[in-house]
Amino acid sequence: MSTPREQSEPRMLVPSLVFVALVVAAVASLGAPLITTVATTFHVSLNSAQWTLTIALLAGALSTPILGRLGAGPHRRVTILGTLAVAVVGSALTVLPLPFAWLLVGRAGQGIGLGLTALMMGVARDHLPEERSAATISLVSVVSIIGVGAGYPLAGLLTEVGGVRAAYGLGLFVTTIAFLAAWRFIPEAPAGRSAHVDTVGALLLAGGLFLVLYLAGERSLWSHDLGVAVVLAVVAAVLLAVWTVTGLRGKAPLIDLKALRHPAVAGANLAMFVGAIGMYILLTLITRYAQTPHSAGYGFGLTTFVAGLVLVPFSVLGFVGGKLTPPMLKRIDAPFLLAGSAVIIVGGFVLFATARSNLVELLLAMSVLGFGVGSFSAAMPGVILAVTPKSETSSAMSFNYITRSVGYSLGSAVGGLVLSAGTDTGRIFPNDSAYTTAALVGIVAMAIATIASLVLARKRSPQGEPAVAPATAHDPSPSRSSQ
Repeated sequence: MSTPREQSEPRMLVPSLVFVALVVAAVASLGAPLITTVATTFHVSLNSAQWTLTIALLAGALSTPILGRLGAGPHRRVTILGTLAVAVVGSALTVLPLPFAWLLVGRAGQGIGLGLTALMMGVARDHLPEERSAATISLVSVVSIIGVGAGYPLAGLLTEVGGVRAAYGLGLFVTTIAFLAAWRFIPEAPAGRSAHVDTVGALLLAGGLFLVLYLAGERSLWSHDLGVAVVLAVVAAVLLAVWTVTGLRGKAPLIDLKALRHPAVAGANLAMFVGAIGMYILLTLITRYAQTPHSAGYGFGLTTFVAGLVLVPFSVLGFVGGKLTPPMLKRIDAPFLLAGSAVIIVGGFVLFATARSNLVELLLAMSVLGFGVGSFSAAMPGVILAVTPKSETSSAMSFNYITRSVGYSLGSAVGGLVLSAGTDTGRIFPNDSAYTTAALVGIVAMAIATIASLVLARKRSPQGEPAVAPATAHDPSPSRSSQ
């Protein structure tokens, strides 16, 4: 006879997976609406305060491939609980009255949790029926993105009421609940698997990604120390090149790079990379525009809390788009849905570029962005998992989330560079026309994502199956992970 715990697991497994993915995304993004408050509270520059967001993104990008590989082995449950425990401890450090350096350490601990999204997908694929697992994986993918805006309004309100520590207290509360939910409802991985972590590969990838994201986040380095920036860029390229070569030759690489050469996987990752750049450009433009004071000649001068409310349509419509996508995938091939979603996001850019004179127009652009991002995110896993065995779900999706994280960072950097170039000497805020220029850059990025998705669709058969059968691209047997 099944125990009460066993009987409750099927009912609560899906909500737990979705909740964990939502929490880690929301908590990692808490730094965005709090940057100005952190600068004034800790008496640091805005550039230093920006690292409360950047370091979380860095930690997530660096931890994702390692957690993805661990998630392919027998200790996935322990990995999930251990990572959430780190996020809880990190959240506690952000709440305690400690110096600024400890706040950064805490934010890094919170950011590590971003690597759990791919593991949530692996759990769903292993422990749910095929149709239900596909819908759950799409939902996890969606909430991992719309979660970026889910915590903004509440964090802004808590900041205005109780200060920055109260806002970070929200992170401590929800990460603790996520840990308890995972401990109670997430089962062990199926027996017979093993996963070897390529330590050298992990260090090479971590070093290369750190430099890439650091260079993307430190925009002033390119203008004041161009030589240093170029040297660091070369070092990053060398580290990533060495990682690629060793990954292709190794027997148990951190990420199966040979599988990434499959047209479906390569095309999906390219679409995600450039798509993430475009998505984050528009998200950054709208939030900055909304908070720009009227004295700049444009903008709405919104407070942190009200500016956070601007992101509510993004999250709501993103959820709607994500929920509508799985039924559509039964009728439309996933790459075509990716292309259509990218076109919708282009529509959001066009709205922002041509109509932003009142707050309603801004909310409409954010709504269109959210719907497009939700649909794009829900369609993405189907493209990759169609040619990926169950045992490699976490690892395959972890690389996709690395490309997304790097794309987000570059999108933020590109948007900032364009706005900085459009700022007259002696002025704090950029010219209004700079926002239009940045929107045009985002349209180009989403156009590339659309083309990549359409090319991917052409490489698949008329029935929507991959041009190369999954069995020829991967060995689906569990022993593959233990090579």
